[in-house]
Amino acid sequence: MRTNRASSPEAVRRDRVRAIVEPVVVAAGYDLEDLAMSRAGRRHLLRLTIDADGGITLDAVAVVSRAVSAALDAAEESGGVLFDGEYSLEVGSPGVDRPLRLPRHWGRNVGRLVRVQVRAEDAERRLTGRVVAADDEGVCLDVDGDEQSFGYERLGPGRVQIEFNRLDEVTDDDLDEIAPDEDEESDQR
Repeated sequence: MRTNRASSPEAVRRDRVRAIVEPVVVAAGYDLEDLAMSRAGRRHLLRLTIDADGGITLDAVAVVSRAVSAALDAAEESGGVLFDGEYSLEVGSPGVDRPLRLPRHWGRNVGRLVRVQVRAEDAERRLTGRVVAADDEGVCLDVDGDEQSFGYERLGPGRVQIEFNRLDEVTDDDLDEIAPDEDEESDQR
């Protein structure tokens, strides 16, 4: 007998938690990229992945974590039991290895090298190219100096490629941002 997963107790609980958490994340100015719930013994683990244009800072993670925790506590105090027992909350940002699926994922990675499966009428091919532009309709990739545009319906999930050879693109201004000030350096002596 096949069960309907959408009506399972876990799915119902996840939907209830999402309904509480997502507005809090959005009100803080971030996107809720993923919500995962699991159980370890008597404890529940709630993992949230958040993102925004320009990325996420540790301060943002802390702010969202406190706000979500308060919202979950308030929901439980008002009689809506969400977890049987204790829960742990983890809030983080997506790693570089997360798949690029939505237009906003592609837009946040303009300038980065990506690998993606592209569907054509009769075959699929894997491309590696630099994201030149991304909008609601599709992506423009620079593939070996040739700019090619693709609608999202033709693309599989993209993956950002780690590049260790782009140091030639670092400017003196970039180095000034990461170098300690002379005052800081003398304070450390």
